[in-house]
Amino acid sequence: MDFKTRTLQELRANRAKLAAKHSLVGFDGFVDTIVTPVALRAGQGENFTPIGTIAEFGQRILAAAGKSTNLEFYPRMDKLGGNGPIMANALLAQGAGLTYVGALGRPNLNPVFADMAERSEVFSLCDPAATTAVEFTDGKLMLGMMRSLDEITPDQIDAVLTADGYKQALAKADLIALVNWTMIPNMTAVFTDLVTRVLPQIPVKPGRVFFFDLADPEKRSRSDLVYALETIGKFEQFGAVTLGLNLKEAQQVFSVLGFGTETETESGLRNMAAKIRERLDLTTVVVHPKESAACANRDGTHWVPGPYVAKPLITTGAGDHFNAGFSAGQIMGLSPESCLGVGVCTSGHYVRTGQSPSIGDLETFLANWR
Repeated sequence: MDFKTRTLQELRANRAKLAAKHSLVGFDGFVDTIVTPVALRAGQGENFTPIGTIAEFGQRILAAAGKSTNLEFYPRMDKLGGNGPIMANALLAQGAGLTYVGALGRPNLNPVFADMAERSEVFSLCDPAATTAVEFTDGKLMLGMMRSLDEITPDQIDAVLTADGYKQALAKADLIALVNWTMIPNMTAVFTDLVTRVLPQIPVKPGRVFFFDLADPEKRSRSDLVYALETIGKFEQFGAVTLGLNLKEAQQVFSVLGFGTETETESGLRNMAAKIRERLDLTTVVVHPKESAACANRDGTHWVPGPYVAKPLITTGAGDHFNAGFSAGQIMGLSPESCLGVGVCTSGHYVRTGQSPSIGDLETFLANWR
């Protein structure tokens, strides 16, 4: 039996469990403006030739050195953004209950989060950051303004939720997803506060999963990254920890832990996941490039190909959708291989349609995947 058939069978057998599960996700929040860079304009509106690749864009910038240049971004849409809100929205689409704590707007929520707020319990700590997401055929550039995220601190979380409210929100969660470490300067302090002060005061819940996503740690120092990774390991005393990494993040973590370099091959992905997991002593490490995904747990490694599409409708948020699908699989009790299958299909559906899939959508996607 191939992995797609097994994933579909496991999903159908366990899908009802998700409605009884509750997730807490935090702590970022962005308003994303998706744009296309203009190479040559022939008329108004969409009458232009886009800059297709990051390399072409880079050449345009380099040619302006010592001079100046004009770059036009053609806006496609404004949307809810940030690793946390996108992952949360995807979990809601799949049917999980949800509490969101993050940067959604104060004193009033930003309108892009209104729909999410209607379907979940939300607590806003500060104004959202802003991202201009420049999409190319070979990747994307995320141009961010994120000063408001400085306000995300343990004291601010207590002030907004109250100390008892914070503990209650954590206590009922089957999945606690703490994402975007890189862009939240005080996130390691939030982690430390959780493992030293807050989590010891709440009951350990059987099957609870802690999910972490670093979000491209290239701009943070090696020492900061190592300390954050070590702090993430301390969550194991309170539940099963999963560290989710895209290819670039996995290669950065692999390097900073002293393992050198590794390739995007199946064996390379399995090796990175296994060595990172073993070094940090985590329950699970998952690595998800664009065309496949691998994970390692205490029993071994797993790998699946992904439903890659050469010309996606949207790419911003694809990794967060993978994270939502993988995590949903975990709290439903699926096998590691099927968690990977649900992850790649959640991402695959999203990049083709721009919509977060329901469980029914995932079943259809799996059944039709050739």
